[in-house]
Amino acid sequence: MILITGSRGFIGSALKAKLINLHFDIIEVNSQKGGINNPKTFEGLLSQDITHVFHLAGKTFVPDSWKIPDTYFTTNVFGTQNVLEFCRKYKISLTFVSAYVYGKPETLPIAENCTIRPNNPYAQSKYLAEHLCRFYAQEFNLKVNIIRPFNAYGIGQDKRFLIPSIINQALHDNAIILHDLSPKRDYIYLSDLIDALILSMTYIQNASVYNIGSGNSISVKDIVSTVQKILGTDKPVISKEMPRKNEIFNIIADITKANKELNWYPRHSFRDGLKQIVEYELTYLKKENNISIDSGRLSCDYRLI
Repeated sequence: MILITGSRGFIGSALKAKLINLHFDIIEVNSQKGGINNPKTFEGLLSQDITHVFHLAGKTFVPDSWKIPDTYFTTNVFGTQNVLEFCRKYKISLTFVSAYVYGKPETLPIAENCTIRPNNPYAQSKYLAEHLCRFYAQEFNLKVNIIRPFNAYGIGQDKRFLIPSIINQALHDNAIILHDLSPKRDYIYLSDLIDALILSMTYIQNASVYNIGSGNSISVKDIVSTVQKILGTDKPVISKEMPRKNEIFNIIADITKANKELNWYPRHSFRDGLKQIVEYELTYLKKENNISIDSGRLSCDYRLI
C-alpha cells in the first residue's frame, strides 16, 4: 500500500492515477485535519500496511513565496518533518519530491553535486526540507530518495504557470502577453516525471538525490513559437520586458545519475508534450466550439480565438 501526500495536486494526481493503473492500493493525505502541518493527520493511518510514502504536499507557486514566505517554510519544512517522523516511527521508505534548488548555476548542465544557492523562499524551503531528509537517513537509517524535478509541465497544470498560460492565451486572446521572452528552462513532461517517481521506489539509498529533467533547455520565446505552430496560429507576441526577481536565464539538468541508477530516461520530446496538452485542451472545447484535430496537425476555427 502506498501513501501519497498532496495527491490532489498537479503531480500527485497523475502519480495516483498511474499507481492505481499499476494495481497499487493508495492512501491519500491532503488538507484534512490541517494537512501535513498537523501531526494528528497521520494518527488514523497507524494500522495501515503502508510500504512506501510519496511526499508531494506543499506550497509551490514561486511568486507567492515572496509575498507569504512564512507559510512556505511552515508547510514545506515542518510539514516534511511530520512526514519523516511518521516514516521513522513505522520504518517506511520515502520519496521526497523537492524542486529546483540550485539557484544561479556556475556551469551547465547542472549535476546533483553542484553548488546550492536557493534564489527564492520556495526553493529555500525545499532545500531545508532536503536537509531534514538527510538527517533522518543518516541518524535514523530511514530509506529516502530525493527527487529534484526541473520545470514539470503537462495536462492539468494550474494556468498561473507559464506553459498553461501561453496555451490559454494562444487559444482565447488576441495577443500573447508575457513578462520576459528570454529565460530558458529545462522542461520535463509530467508522465516522464511520474515514471521517475515510481522507479525511485525500487532503488533507495541514504537520501540519494536525482535530477529529473530533459537535459535540454528552451526559451519562453521558443515555447510560444512551438505552441503557435502546433495550433496553426500567428498571434502577436508582446513582452513586458519585466524579468522576475533573481531571474536565472538558462537552466539545463544533468540527468546522468538518474539514467545510471534508476534506469530512467525521458520518453517525450518537448514538442510532443506540448502537442498532447494542446490536443487535450482542444478536445475539451470541441463540443462548444468548431475545432478539429486531424492527421497529427491541429487546426482551429479563428472564431474561437
